[in-house]
Amino acid sequence: MKLFKKLFVILLITATILNAQEKRALTFDDFFSMKRLGGYALSPDHKTVAFEVTIPDIAANSFKTDIWLLDLNSGESRRFTASEKSSSGPVWALDGQTLFFNHRGQIYRQAVNADSAVQVTTFAGGAAGVVLNPKGGELIWTSEIYPATDLTAQAEKIAEIEANPVKARVIDGLLHRHWNHWLEGKRTHVLRSDFEGRVIDDLTPGDYDSPPLDLGGSHDYVYSPDGKEVCFVRNSDKMVAASTNNDLFISNLKTGAMAKITDNPANDNDPAWAPNGKMLAYKSMTRPGFEADRYRLMLFDLKKGHTELTAGFPNSVAAFEWSADSRSILFLVEEKGFHSIYSVDVKTKAISKWFGGHFINSFTQTGDGNLLLSIQSARMPAELFTYQLQTKVLKQVTSLNNELLAGLEMNELESFWFKGANNDSVQGFILKPPFFDPKKKYPAIQLMHGGPQGSWGDDFHYRWNYQMFAAPGYVVYVINFHGSTGYSQAFTDAVSKDWGGAPYQDILLGTKYVAKKYPFINPEKQAAAGASYGGFMINWILGGAEQPFKCLVSHDGVYDQRSMYGATEELWFPEWEFKGKPWDVGSLYERWSPANRAGQFKTPTLVIHGENDFRVPYTQGLQLFTALQRQEVPSRLLIFPDEDHFVRKPQNARLWWNTVHDWIGRYTR
Repeated sequence: MKLFKKLFVILLITATILNAQEKRALTFDDFFSMKRLGGYALSPDHKTVAFEVTIPDIAANSFKTDIWLLDLNSGESRRFTASEKSSSGPVWALDGQTLFFNHRGQIYRQAVNADSAVQVTTFAGGAAGVVLNPKGGELIWTSEIYPATDLTAQAEKIAEIEANPVKARVIDGLLHRHWNHWLEGKRTHVLRSDFEGRVIDDLTPGDYDSPPLDLGGSHDYVYSPDGKEVCFVRNSDKMVAASTNNDLFISNLKTGAMAKITDNPANDNDPAWAPNGKMLAYKSMTRPGFEADRYRLMLFDLKKGHTELTAGFPNSVAAFEWSADSRSILFLVEEKGFHSIYSVDVKTKAISKWFGGHFINSFTQTGDGNLLLSIQSARMPAELFTYQLQTKVLKQVTSLNNELLAGLEMNELESFWFKGANNDSVQGFILKPPFFDPKKKYPAIQLMHGGPQGSWGDDFHYRWNYQMFAAPGYVVYVINFHGSTGYSQAFTDAVSKDWGGAPYQDILLGTKYVAKKYPFINPEKQAAAGASYGGFMINWILGGAEQPFKCLVSHDGVYDQRSMYGATEELWFPEWEFKGKPWDVGSLYERWSPANRAGQFKTPTLVIHGENDFRVPYTQGLQLFTALQRQEVPSRLLIFPDEDHFVRKPQNARLWWNTVHDWIGRYTR
């Protein structure tokens, strides 16, 4: 028996060693080959889930999205669409036997047991985002149209523009471009058609975007339960570029009458009718011009008017869903790097917590009081889970990347807290490198998030991925500095008008704290990288008196606030953050411009930008690189002519990671 026990222990140790030897650190090919879970829809009988799966093709430099079906009872899944072109946005027909979806720029439908799809719409401007009338017979969807041209003449208008050899733009106002494209005089409208795609009418006429270009919700045009009305969102202010004033409207499908039901000058969006048709819930902010204000959950009773359901609740409502009996609403909130689901009683406004402690992308109720959720972590891309409320059992029901993940050595994200600016408690997260040895000293990389009203959490980011930064042998850590979301609205507010103040102090204090707390970090071999506002922070650090980093990476970072204001597209953002326009007395553009600290630049810096970035135009990166080069600071510029604020294309992403790792390794190895 003793001999058997010894042999068993030896075999166990051997198996453990072999298992460790078989695992490897994450590579770019591993990372970018992972299947990506997208949106999903639960069938009317709550037995089947239609969900999107996007698969990258690195060699072809492209992505392909298909719709899959999952049987919740058996756990079996199968690919539903198999065309050479992508399919997305699945919506179940009322009988649960057919799916509608986006495909080739139009709406298609396909029976659950069929092998091919049927095209529904043929509208010249394209069609996407179908919503079915709950009483049947018709559907609504969105299209980009020329609002001054009749719907029947859209094709001729498009052909006329394409045939014109002159491509110049004559522009009379703002907004004329958005995010990564020129608007070209088009507007997004909600159109109604029958099941054969014949257009009935335009539900959102006028020179406005419905749903709005930005600051919208996940469902900004919805049928009432009786199918007689549609609630939609639009911003009807004269200068949308400087306004966050989205409002809710209701259109009567029989009479065509349209009524605005919100008069709040700040952002309202995400309408959802109660199943009984007597109420409508939506999200709302209170401060005009502030895009990161706390989202309140509001109730519009058709007889009693508007009331807030989450008064006194500290954090923003991210998403919500009515209960089947119209008595309560479940809502999702961000909390300290994770997410939680709460329930609010519509009558009493009592709030209770249902589930939390995970990074939850979205959720829906399965009809039996349980939940279907999309969850991810720093070691796992998003997967679908079910949660049984009675037993408290969380069960993974998709396994898109399990086989690949089983061969990778990846550590968990760990939380830490320290005293930051104003003596406030500030949270950070740290990730150890693969095959971590506590006896060794490791170089470290600190990542800085954008927003600035954003945050780091326990997620598997497909651009700024913790594991990819750690893979060559780095400790990776992040700090949710003042301005981060998920720590109360007061904490989020703290960055506005103070871009280089409290958040900067958090970075410096957090860097010192980490170096002292974790003996396996080599404080003399640290790098820092950030994008957008994180890129601003890199640029701000570059001109500071304290230089704790051996090298820096500035991706799409703000460099000169004054020129940034004149070239960006959404003006409400800088006008809120810096107290008005650059020429206004008391504005803060000069105060928080890294360009004004350029004379102190010394740290080697990699500058990255995309030419199609209209949010932080690429000239910000050019100005930064020029300042570095003229002072002979070691620097490199990486420009992507075919990318925007993000680097999305597989082969561009490979170059991004190779360039970043090479730059950091040059100064920390």
